[in-house]
Amino acid sequence: MSKNKTVVVTGVTGFLGSHTSIQLLKQGFNVRGTLRSLKRSADIEKVILAQVGETQATLSFYECDLSKDAGWHDVMQGADYVIHTASPFLAYIPKDENDIIKPAVDGTLRVLKAAKDQNIQRVVLTSSIASIIYGHENQQQTEACWTDPTDKRVTPYYKSKTLAEKAAWDYANETGLSLSVINPGILLGPVLEDDYGTSAEAIIKLMDKSLPAIPQIGLTISDVRDVAYAHILAMTSSEAAGERYIAASKFMWMSEIAAVLRKQFPTHKIPKRALPNWLVKALSYFDPALKTVVKDLGLKHHLSNKKARTQLNWHQRNEEETISDTVQSLIKQGAIKF
Repeated sequence: MSKNKTVVVTGVTGFLGSHTSIQLLKQGFNVRGTLRSLKRSADIEKVILAQVGETQATLSFYECDLSKDAGWHDVMQGADYVIHTASPFLAYIPKDENDIIKPAVDGTLRVLKAAKDQNIQRVVLTSSIASIIYGHENQQQTEACWTDPTDKRVTPYYKSKTLAEKAAWDYANETGLSLSVINPGILLGPVLEDDYGTSAEAIIKLMDKSLPAIPQIGLTISDVRDVAYAHILAMTSSEAAGERYIAASKFMWMSEIAAVLRKQFPTHKIPKRALPNWLVKALSYFDPALKTVVKDLGLKHHLSNKKARTQLNWHQRNEEETISDTVQSLIKQGAIKF
């Protein structure tokens, strides 16, 4: 099926975009990666091809910005599929939530409209469990759940993911565009370059002693390799049209992740003490990054990935393997030093 098929991967320099491109190339798909500036193309090409090995598939790059129309029709002309992983992200809470919401919604619609105009067979959109979990804390959370954007715990980023996904579904339903959505948790797994983004920060902070104690924050882990595979399954499965899929594994408190790290790296000093919630809240006034998590203190998620497992035959690696591979790659990249 992959022979001569071409996939547009938006955000090819991102953590998920690069892993998705690697798997596509290994399966024989031609990949057209979009990035905001072609200045990064040589570096990311080297990173991706180093992981691919022998392949007859082609990898090319197009300069496309989610905030501009230029380039989107060109990159999709003659392509078969689009995997849309690109999304604006801010590591702090903006004064005006529309600084992140509007670019997320407008950028998503810009990609979908270009895909529709170019007769793309299927678009697979990367959303997030953030568009599912809020407002359903005391029940099992499935693809039928939608985050309530008015929930006081919903940050502008979470709201942007929710509203962008809703806008995508509205557009697909209005136009008949074939759309599938993948909703992962926090992405961990092997980082491929020193520009590793924000996904691995929680692990780094536990390993580099910048966290003297552990806040009562939990993560629903998704292995980036398995999430990339979920996108490809949704792209090629006829059953996936018009469906969203949770691609996340079990919830783990930071204290549980720290325990895994202590087991795997016994000579490394990992914090054990709990950081009181009141202190996290106090520190958030001085650390903008803490403001993005302070509302999640003590909040546990109850997500089910049954639909992805049964409909797509998808599976995810053991969380301990994911955590170990994350750390080993961060050591290789010099982000964690022993």
